[in-house]
Amino acid sequence: MPIKNRFAEMLPEITQWRRDLHEHPEILFETHRTAGIVADKLKEFGCDEVTTGIGRTGVVAVIKGKTNTSGKVIGLRADMDALPILEATGLDYASKTPGAMHACGHDGHTAMLLGAAKYLAETRNFDGTCVVIFQPAEEGGGGGKEMVDDGMLDRWDIQEVYGMHNWPGQELGSFAIRPGAFFAAADQFDIYVEGKGAHAAKPHEGVDTTVVASQIVMALQTIASRNVDPVKQVVVSVTSFETDTKSHNVIPQRVHLRGTVRTLEEDVRDLAEARLIEIAETTAQVFGAIADVKFRRGYPVMVNNDEQTAFAADVAAKVAGECADADLIMGGEDFAYLLNERPGAYILVGNGDSAMVHHPEYNFNDEAIPAGCSWWAEIIENRMPAT
Repeated sequence: MPIKNRFAEMLPEITQWRRDLHEHPEILFETHRTAGIVADKLKEFGCDEVTTGIGRTGVVAVIKGKTNTSGKVIGLRADMDALPILEATGLDYASKTPGAMHACGHDGHTAMLLGAAKYLAETRNFDGTCVVIFQPAEEGGGGGKEMVDDGMLDRWDIQEVYGMHNWPGQELGSFAIRPGAFFAAADQFDIYVEGKGAHAAKPHEGVDTTVVASQIVMALQTIASRNVDPVKQVVVSVTSFETDTKSHNVIPQRVHLRGTVRTLEEDVRDLAEARLIEIAETTAQVFGAIADVKFRRGYPVMVNNDEQTAFAADVAAKVAGECADADLIMGGEDFAYLLNERPGAYILVGNGDSAMVHHPEYNFNDEAIPAGCSWWAEIIENRMPAT
């Protein structure tokens, strides 16, 4: 079961789709052009049903196998949205939308799933039903949750779901996966520190929020180093430090800190949230200031089901020759919302030697397309073999 010849034949066509999407990136739920192209192509392929507007701008299509004695329904999901990043690749097909680019390869994911859908609609060499899912707003918008909340899984009776992400630094076209917790929960916090503004030459007359907030930033690092079991994973990152003045001679009245917490277990998540709030509030109090903490839980931990992961790894090994054990990833992934509702698995396909995702010089490697398309197609043909 190597890479299917059909996808090698289709590579120029799929590459053209991918590069067109790359030129016209759309952010969060504003994937109107992308969703329109996806829907038009799925109809052109002869899918049995194409529905738009799921999860605001998501697209869902149904492809029926030659037979349906199994009664199985399997979903394949790709994300469509881009990032608010200014592209710096210098490519001929670089983004034409200032401040937006496909810096995570969702253009490649969408193109690969379209390629798999075209093949499956042509051949229908399986016993059951395939549902292809094109999701908006993976990059922080929770598009997966929106589609689930729209009743997608129940409406089409989806029983299992599979997803894929390209991975820079991993050998081109190779695969890696792991069972259980894979991608981290991604939570966000804002800390508003209120002190007493003063002239910079008279700090004793104020409560210096720059000093207070700096102490909070440093103290938050003790959550990982002194509060959480060292064999468990937690990341606490303060990513923004903003005072309410830009002057050289004013001690600011207020400071706003922003950041993220990443964890892989619910008890660690609970502990990190509680300690973050306590540390910020009590540290501020020591210096005579006040800290108001807003903690928002975001994407849950993405957990691969054991059985489906073993199956997905076996398919990947047949396509690429082997399937490696993936490392834990502290990034978030909203495919977690689908895996919370249905068993399934999420796999990494190698993007070769490229800039990392979310970097302005990143680009999806089109040579990974045949491997990705083959894996998705083989998931359907092997999970629901033709009778």
